[in-house]
Amino acid sequence: MWGSSSSAPTRIERCRASVRTWPVVPRVRRSTRVSARSSPQSARPDAYASSVPRVQREATVTWEGNVARGSGAISAATGAFEELPYSLASRVETPDGKTSPEELLAAAHAACYAMSLAGELAGAGTAPDHLDVHATVTLDQVEDGSHRIVASELLARARVKEIDADTLNRLAASASAGCPFTKLIEASATVTVNATLEGESDGD
Repeated sequence: MWGSSSSAPTRIERCRASVRTWPVVPRVRRSTRVSARSSPQSARPDAYASSVPRVQREATVTWEGNVARGSGAISAATGAFEELPYSLASRVETPDGKTSPEELLAAAHAACYAMSLAGELAGAGTAPDHLDVHATVTLDQVEDGSHRIVASELLARARVKEIDADTLNRLAASASAGCPFTKLIEASATVTVNATLEGESDGD
């Protein structure tokens, strides 16, 4: 992935994304993968197939220079963000205010999971007042020397009336199982979820 550059990373790189308006999640086993390459309709989770049409989103990246010293910019087709700078250094060293593919993946996973958890809570009759979800995506060097996304950890904290920790954990696990980004990442990496109610200590 990094070519033969002498500055190639050899250690884990972690990227954090905080998405307000969503919660913290429990440990979840990796779900059994189901290969569904038939029609787009049959490949979608039921919860999404009933209300969400086929969706496509686009982004554009420009890059100049080699891997070690070059730099790039990321733009969304919607105009939501434009020319976000990134580089090898922002991925594996000090970000210095620049983003990275791993940070953007962490943000996407946290955002998707927050919506999924909000849906599970609302479906149980306990819509959340507030959710915070933090995602940590880990890029690491694997046995063959290449670099790969190896894990995404979700921590969710929920402000919800009339719900206990056991119920939250059950719904948090269901939310992860139904989250499209969890399914995408689980194809080659580990996803863990830890959910707590607001006011609980992390050690509880």
